[in-house]
Amino acid sequence: MQIFEDSKLVAPIYSRALSLAISKDFAEKQSGKITLAKHQGSEQLNRRRELLAVEEEANKNKIIQAHGQEHFRNQVMRQFFSQVNAQVDKDFDHKENLYMNVLKIEDAAPSIMEILALKAASINRITPLAKALPWLCTELINLVNKPQYRKRADVQVTEPSLALSYIGLDNLKLVMPTFMLKHWLPSSTAPFPLMKRKLWNDSLSIALAAKVLAKEQGLDEFTAFTAAMLSNLGLLAVTRGFLNTYGELYNKELREAYENKDKKLHDALVGLDAAPELLLEQLVKRSSKVAADMVELMRFDRLQITEPLFDLAYAVNIQHMSPIAKLITKAKSYIAFRSLAKADLINTDEAKILLSAGQLTTKDIALLKKSDIDHIKLIFN
Repeated sequence: MQIFEDSKLVAPIYSRALSLAISKDFAEKQSGKITLAKHQGSEQLNRRRELLAVEEEANKNKIIQAHGQEHFRNQVMRQFFSQVNAQVDKDFDHKENLYMNVLKIEDAAPSIMEILALKAASINRITPLAKALPWLCTELINLVNKPQYRKRADVQVTEPSLALSYIGLDNLKLVMPTFMLKHWLPSSTAPFPLMKRKLWNDSLSIALAAKVLAKEQGLDEFTAFTAAMLSNLGLLAVTRGFLNTYGELYNKELREAYENKDKKLHDALVGLDAAPELLLEQLVKRSSKVAADMVELMRFDRLQITEPLFDLAYAVNIQHMSPIAKLITKAKSYIAFRSLAKADLINTDEAKILLSAGQLTTKDIALLKKSDIDHIKLIFN
C-alpha cells in the first residue's frame, strides 16, 4: 500500500507484519528480537561454537579454506538470487499471464460476483456459472452437508443447484468471495509451510473487519467485504509466482551442476537457505499493485471495487481515497497491529503509529475488538 510505503515510520512496521506472514522466526529476525527461549536453547550450541573456535585457531589452513568456501557460497547465493529477481521482474511485467496462467482465474468467477452486486440477482442466473467451476461446486456441496447446516441429518445434497438454493443469496455474498480467494491460494508455500494458513486467516479477517466497519458507516457490506477480500489477491499472486520461479530456477541450477559434475557448485547450491528476504521484498513492492491489476482484468461494471483497489495501490493520501478504500485501510492496519501484538512484535509507540496511519478511531478499535472477525457466520432459514 502506497501510503504505508511512503511513510518512514509506518513502512518498517507494516513490512514486519508482512514478514510475520512468511514466518514468525523471520519476523523476529526483522525486528531484531531474540526471545529468552532462544537464549536458553542456544547455551549448548554456544559451547559447541567455542570448541570449534579453538579447533580452528589450531589450524590456520582450515580457517583459510573455510573462508574460501564461504566466499564461494556467498558468490553463488548472490548470483542465484539476482537471477531469481530478474525472472520474477520479467514474469510480473505480464499481468495477463499472471491472471490466466499463474492464478488461473476463470471468467465465471468474477461474473458470479458481478451478479451478486445487482438488485435483480437470482440463483437461476448464478447456477450455470457455478456449474462451470467444478471446484466451486464441490465447495458448495461440502458446505451445505456440514452438520450445522443440514436440514435433515439423513439427507446428503449432491447437486450444486440445490446447494445454491439452500445457501441463498445473502449467504452467497459471503461464500462466493471467500471460496474464490481460497481457491486462488498457493497450493503450497514450502519452504514456509505456515504461510498459506496465515495468508488465508489474515485475508478473511481483513474482509470481515471491512464488512463490520461498512455496516457501521452505512456503506454496502458486500462491496466492502469483496473489495477487502480481493485486496489480498496480490499477496497470493506474488507468493505463488515467486515460489514457483524460485523452485524452478533452483532445480534447474542444481540439475545442471550435477550433470556437469561440478561438486563444488552443487554443494554450494544444496547449502542455500530459503530466501524470505527476497519474498518479502516482492510482497512489499508488488502485492497491492498486482491486486489492482488482477481486479481490473476481472472487468467489473456493477461491482464497484476496482477504484478502491487502485486507491490502495497508488493513493499517497488517505483523504483522497474512496470510502471503501478507507475502510480497507483501517481493516488492514488493525489486522496488522493485532497480528504483531499477538506475536509480541510491536511496542506501544509503534502501535499508535500504525493505527493512526490507518486513521482508526477509538470507536473503530472498540467495534473491531468486540466483533468476531475470524469466522464467517451464515444464517440459514
